[in-house]
Amino acid sequence: MRHLIRQCAFLALSLMVLGFIKQCSLFRASNLQQQASASISRQQILARSIQRSAAAMAFINPRQVVKRIVAHEQPEGDGAVVRRSIGRPELRQLDPFLMLDYFTVSPPAGFPDHPHRGFETVTYMLEGAFTHQDFAGHTGTIQAGDLQWMTAGRGIVHCEMPASTGVQRGLQLWINLSSKFKMIEPNYQELESGNIPVAEKDGTSVKVIAGESLGISSPVYTRTPTMYLDVTMQPGASFAQEISEGWNSFAYTLEGRPTFGSKGTPPIEAHTTVELSHGDGVMVWNDSDKACRFVLIAGQPLNEPVFQHGPFVMNTREEIVEAIRDYKGFRNGFERAAHWQSHPLDF
Repeated sequence: MRHLIRQCAFLALSLMVLGFIKQCSLFRASNLQQQASASISRQQILARSIQRSAAAMAFINPRQVVKRIVAHEQPEGDGAVVRRSIGRPELRQLDPFLMLDYFTVSPPAGFPDHPHRGFETVTYMLEGAFTHQDFAGHTGTIQAGDLQWMTAGRGIVHCEMPASTGVQRGLQLWINLSSKFKMIEPNYQELESGNIPVAEKDGTSVKVIAGESLGISSPVYTRTPTMYLDVTMQPGASFAQEISEGWNSFAYTLEGRPTFGSKGTPPIEAHTTVELSHGDGVMVWNDSDKACRFVLIAGQPLNEPVFQHGPFVMNTREEIVEAIRDYKGFRNGFERAAHWQSHPLDF
């Protein structure tokens, strides 16, 4: 009997020991899992920290924000509304850029027949569609995401009008031409959205309208060397963009609140243009909880005299007077304006 009791006691003790060992194993496994998770979390934090540090050291002379301009609404054309940033008293020009408008147009408003000479207009649609007609017989419609790069050269008369009902939105940038290109024949480059190359990296998507970004180049030819990027950044993303030394550069925020230049600077609200200092590149962060979108634009200065009278941009006052005479007298590039008028659009 005593032997049986000892066996039972030994069996109970063994079960208790086994239970304790199992609990220890479970505890150890749980502890190891927690340590592993903590280690992964620390690794992620370290990786992000390294990424930000590497990004911060990406440039020897990073560009910083030197001026902020809020683009307020103002009337333009025939019933259209624009938010002008470059081309207003706070930033009259930023060589080679003459004007940047964010336009909002609903029919029947628009930009009816008008002339240009001496520069290029770059129209990038954000919403809706716009139709273009000119006195040389060129017509075309650009939809959201499409691009028209028009070289006015020695002279063009055209109209830009909504191609559909509702609100149409887009950007128009005016780029000056050097004296050797001001009197060339008009020319167009048009790209549909699907033909504009896109680069993507670490939560940042870049439509390369002109120039190069993240190893992707645009097919657009720029007589005045220009970089034009449409950038969308997800929350927590950072973006480093090289910009040629000596080029002037700026950014226009479309959505969200990106931070330019340095981490400590305040974020930039929508419909604000920031002029950037000179340097070899710019850093951008999205530290908000929503995606942000902006255009980043840079160009090589022409360093030439600029005389502008409305849609005519030349190098001397005498050339401006001659441009006005040519337009009114239907000569020297404006011959076809004498008997041309755009056709109204039917929706």
